[in-house]
Amino acid sequence: MLLTADAGCLVRYQQESWISGVSLMTKIWQFASYHLWSLFSPQVSKEAWHCDMKRGFTKARKKEPIVKALLEKDTSWQRIGLLAQKGVYEFHQNTQLLKQPRGIEQVAEILQLNQESAEVQKRVTGVLKNYHENPILVGKNVIKLIRGDEGFPEPILIRHGNYHFNLYAAIDCIFREPDGTIHILDFKTGKSEFDRRQAFVYLLAASYLYPQQPTVASFYNLESGKWSKCITATAAQLNAIRVELAKIAKQHQRDLRRYRFNAATFQQIYPPNPGFHCQYCNFNSICKFSVAEVPA
Repeated sequence: MLLTADAGCLVRYQQESWISGVSLMTKIWQFASYHLWSLFSPQVSKEAWHCDMKRGFTKARKKEPIVKALLEKDTSWQRIGLLAQKGVYEFHQNTQLLKQPRGIEQVAEILQLNQESAEVQKRVTGVLKNYHENPILVGKNVIKLIRGDEGFPEPILIRHGNYHFNLYAAIDCIFREPDGTIHILDFKTGKSEFDRRQAFVYLLAASYLYPQQPTVASFYNLESGKWSKCITATAAQLNAIRVELAKIAKQHQRDLRRYRFNAATFQQIYPPNPGFHCQYCNFNSICKFSVAEVPA
């Protein structure tokens, strides 16, 4: 039986068997994910927004009551993304809703959209209207479609040389193309550019979940209706991603150990990068480096 705890911590195996030379009784502390990668290094063109201290709050200090409370509180854009995902899920739980004039209203009621802020209601309603008009998954051989609030996915044990770590890949949707190709689809909202690193992480995960099967990944923006080109990866590219994720998993654990050994070194381990982007940070109310106002 596999038991998973917080994605930042412990995965414990209770059955005595072996995978890739690792006893399943072994505690695997190291992990990696696209989210952790994004906390380490920014998306191209987003360098000015990047702040290592955010990673420190999110990973090293997440159990502190005030930090935990902030992490549990969704921002508007997080609510929009989650409810948009749930909306697509609900349409496909009952596809008749896609054919009914009141289908949008009914899904909004299921989501209890009237309890959200005006901005969230407006944008999620827009997503529901868009999807009702263009339900891109209808007719697809859908293998997996998540609601978005299931929690951490099952970890995938990755081996890199003698080093092992768990890979977490929260994939929104997987469907099979008519030619048998596995297609990984990630839903987006907002105006941010798609980050190809996320696609490569998901393709690496798929190489373990669907070995020897051709796989592609793409992004679809539920607000704009923009669908990216399909992204593929060679064996060499997947290995490069495996190497990068192994480095991140190791560095993450080193940083955590340094902080736990001496909490006073927090800002040295996770240096701040204050600026106009502080206004969008979850931790601006508790970060002493946060810039409250940006001069014109």
